[in-house]
Amino acid sequence: KQVEGMKRVLESLNLNIVEMVDENATLDGGDVLFTGREFFVGLSRRTNQRGAEILADTFKDYAVSTVPVHDSLHLKSFCSMAGPNLIAIGSSEAAQKALKTMQQMSDHRYDKLTVPDDAAANCIYLNIPSKGHVLLHRAPEEYPESAKVFEKLKDHMLIPIAITELEKVDGSLTCCSVLINKASEL
Repeated sequence: KQVEGMKRVLESLNLNIVEMVDENATLDGGDVLFTGREFFVGLSRRTNQRGAEILADTFKDYAVSTVPVHDSLHLKSFCSMAGPNLIAIGSSEAAQKALKTMQQMSDHRYDKLTVPDDAAANCIYLNIPSKGHVLLHRAPEEYPESAKVFEKLKDHMLIPIAITELEKVDGSLTCCSVLINKASEL
């Protein structure tokens, strides 16, 4: 039901939809990190090599690199984009190992923002014309030390969000969001 409902919404927005028809392919959105320049795809329990290949075939203008994910649900369990060219990354050994792999796979050098808590590295960056750089991040009452790191981003409007209850069922900010960049037709 979730897939069909999402498909109807995307169709109503006149967006191009590509369906994976290979039954052997798996691709979880939580394993797909788009930097604006390229894609990193986490190979995890929810995403396999064939899913990454279909993503690469779909977005031929962008490099697609795979990153093994161990000890986490998916890639964005410990990293996400926190701004243009800025990767938020957790401090765990698994997160730092994945970051090293991404750095080796890319021709581009990204800035990094390391937070003490892996779960707090899952944030949502928005560039809103009337607001500028906006970052939705985990609330200080959930991850106080990581929130202090985000507060160093002086050019961002910071919006802390508490999702403790969603986290209990493996929910995070990015998996509870669908971001669509579409010009208004008004």
